[in-house]
Amino acid sequence: MKANWSGHHQFQATQHHHPTSVAEIQAIVRASSACRVVGSGHSFNDIADTTVDLINLDLYSFAPILDNHHGTITVPGSMRYGHLLTFLAPTKWALHNTASLPHISVAGTIATATHGSGVHNKNLATAVIAMDIVRADGTLVQVSAASHGDAFNGMVVHLGALGVVTSVTLQLVPRFDMRQDLYLDLPFATAMAHFEDIMSASYSVSLFTTWQGDSIEQVWRKSQPHEIADAPQSWHGATAATRPMHPIASMSADPCTTQMGEIGGWHERLPHFRMEFTPSNGDELQTEYFVDRRDAVLAIQAVRTIKDRIAPVLFISEIRTVAADQLWLSMHYERDSVALHFTWKNMWPEVKQVISQVEAVLAPFAPRAHWGKLFNLPSTHIRAVYPRMYDFLDLRAQWDPHGKFVNSWMRQAFNL
Repeated sequence: MKANWSGHHQFQATQHHHPTSVAEIQAIVRASSACRVVGSGHSFNDIADTTVDLINLDLYSFAPILDNHHGTITVPGSMRYGHLLTFLAPTKWALHNTASLPHISVAGTIATATHGSGVHNKNLATAVIAMDIVRADGTLVQVSAASHGDAFNGMVVHLGALGVVTSVTLQLVPRFDMRQDLYLDLPFATAMAHFEDIMSASYSVSLFTTWQGDSIEQVWRKSQPHEIADAPQSWHGATAATRPMHPIASMSADPCTTQMGEIGGWHERLPHFRMEFTPSNGDELQTEYFVDRRDAVLAIQAVRTIKDRIAPVLFISEIRTVAADQLWLSMHYERDSVALHFTWKNMWPEVKQVISQVEAVLAPFAPRAHWGKLFNLPSTHIRAVYPRMYDFLDLRAQWDPHGKFVNSWMRQAFNL
């Protein structure tokens, strides 16, 4: 892998490794002066890069271990969520949530607190109950909620700074069915006046907008059957879609998961996109900010004040919610969040300027940026919006005293 998924970042590592065993991983880490792990390459910044040894776990794998008695599953960190969903589909189990894209790796997803959506749904990393990690000295250790207590909350969302995650154990929930209903042209004023009602109406709700005009273009409702017996033709002034839609209306809906209210398994409805298709648009950049859900309406209205600056470089934005958790570096640490996601055209110089303008209007709401996406927030801001940041930095120093897993992204983000 020479570049990330969108082609925006070219990896700078001088050595690229594809180990096939834990022993090989340990040997690479032990001998390296600077190393990082790359997952599916879906990060849009250089969080996974290094100048020396880049470790790709695409050739390291083992069969998932399903524990029906405890309702858990242990998988290789490199496993893609789409493959995990396929494995779980015939069983009695499910994940409590999934990301929009099934193409991303389990370890990379949890390391950056990637999230899915729903007012009661926590980010994907909260399902983690144990991990195997190769530390900077090459030793393999298992960490768990049971054995490490509160410190485990600092280990799960680790940004690749603690070591190489070789396996992850996830807590499962009983399987469930879902349906996906789309609505078009939700009046913006109505969305703001009834934001909580709209976002809490289903298991997961997403609003897709270009920030232009007087309406939100698409509403995606992902519901369990008991939540919506029969979708009305009009909902909060929005009209039911008459055909499947892609979030970017001009694009084919073929890559998207089944819509139009057809009931199916959780694994075929919670992601936005199908595993067998190239995810989303491809030639794009992404940014995402999280603010306290209590500030959602004010934050959204603030972004609307610069809609004319956003429009020339934007494909689409997605607004959704994520429940609070206790993971130290989670964007949702101790606060229910609203997520403001921006899928930009691949025009980095122009996008970089607009990102700074978005950050400026969101500044009163203490935004937290998605770790794996593009942002310009300074280290002073980042340190200020995470109450357990210094605990994490102490933990990182204990695990990696010589900074083997520290890269340029971390130095800039944390002022190391």
